[in-house]
Amino acid sequence: MKKKIIYIDMDNVLVDFQTGIDKLDQNTLNEYEGRLDEVPNIFSLMEPITNSIESIKILSKKYDLYLLSTAPWLNPSAWLHKIEWVHKYYGKDKDSLFYKRLIISHHKNLNSGDYLIDDRPNNGAKDFGGKWIQFGSQEFPDWYKVTEFLLAKV
Repeated sequence: MKKKIIYIDMDNVLVDFQTGIDKLDQNTLNEYEGRLDEVPNIFSLMEPITNSIESIKILSKKYDLYLLSTAPWLNPSAWLHKIEWVHKYYGKDKDSLFYKRLIISHHKNLNSGDYLIDDRPNNGAKDFGGKWIQFGSQEFPDWYKVTEFLLAKV
């Protein structure tokens, strides 16, 4: 039987954006106020969201998983650091979980699949053709609830 497809956003879903912000000095915070996602190298500073890695490993046994993320248009280093983040936490070998499964897009609604786990409606997430699971919402506040919901669907 063919596995259903889940797309997973990175920022504030797998990757804890605040952990990168917390590592910035005050001068950088002031200079990039209101546009912290444009800080060069900020994505290389970020750590995983609590329980995300464990949940992804569980879900990978039942679903076909892809990362579907948007990188800031004005921060080219973010594009590189996103793939490096995936390599660091999930591996980069051919047998690693997300080997060649990272999609960078500003139009998430163009991807075809069953579920999209994303924290915001932006970049086409709210118009995704499958079910949008809004991470951090009242219904899906954390990875425990997301995993529980998705495991009940298979």
